[in-house]
Amino acid sequence: MTLKLGIIGTNWITKMFVEAAYLSGEYELKSVYSRHFETGKAFADDFVGETAVFTDLNDMLTSGIDVVYIASPNSLHFLQAAIAIRNGVHIIVEKSAFANTNEFEKIYALLRENPKVRFFEAARHIHQANFKVIEEQIAQMAHISGATFVYEKYSSRFDAYLAGEEPNVLNPKFAAGALTDLGVYPLYAAIKLFGLPQSQHYFATRLRNGGDGRGVAILRYADFDVTLIFGKQANSYLHSEILGLRDTILISNIAELEEVKYNDGQGQEQVISGLAPANPMVQEAQVFADMINHPVETKAEYEDLLMLSQRVNLVLTALRADAGIVFPADK
Repeated sequence: MTLKLGIIGTNWITKMFVEAAYLSGEYELKSVYSRHFETGKAFADDFVGETAVFTDLNDMLTSGIDVVYIASPNSLHFLQAAIAIRNGVHIIVEKSAFANTNEFEKIYALLRENPKVRFFEAARHIHQANFKVIEEQIAQMAHISGATFVYEKYSSRFDAYLAGEEPNVLNPKFAAGALTDLGVYPLYAAIKLFGLPQSQHYFATRLRNGGDGRGVAILRYADFDVTLIFGKQANSYLHSEILGLRDTILISNIAELEEVKYNDGQGQEQVISGLAPANPMVQEAQVFADMINHPVETKAEYEDLLMLSQRVNLVLTALRADAGIVFPADK
């Protein structure tokens, strides 16, 4: 069944997802929500077909759509997702999905009350073929000694911050900052590959607004540590690595996954990845559509994905607490 798609938010990542949705062959854009009609119409006009533009969220969520993609500021995700679930609309929420464990548990309770509705956090990289290659290679390694995952790039909004402005993407009032934006990518990878850590610590570089511009997180497991390096106020060109004994998996970028290599530590290194997709959101769009259209057949996979999102949210909340970063939803 072709899914009728609605979107909340009209930024670049929303456009990328809608393009991926069409490329997957599983969706058709039907509704756009924006606070300003002109902005919503300009977005809708970029795509073929009849697309309704709404400035009232309830009207959009009762317009007959099957699934809504939520890419508004992080602090708005919870309320918008809750309204969608109550209206029987599946939700795809950009990461990080919810501000803390309290919000996540309330959404989980709503999902239990509305068992036909499915929730997905849009962690695109874990659905890509090159991430599966990493999982397969880890399974063949005799021992894991540790890992370092890096995702740090200068934000297009950091100049505005330096000029005295308070961009949403760097402002804890909007449940935003380095950890809950770029940090989610390496954190998702770590928990997907290695499970929940025994403990976690976050060493944040703080901004004047109390948020974080960059930071280093340490996830402590029984036999090794995983170091996460991420941020929005500098550019890093370090590769990510998963250490065995002699052998090592080398990853060009833990979020983009352009290239993955395996070095056996004995003189042999080979590229084990395939070509990265031009639009990295196509695979997740396909996965989500399959789970919506075939709920019985994909029940186990969906529950695993839901548990993964819950674990990521749990560790995100703990890391923020460790660094003393407070969001309005925490109060």
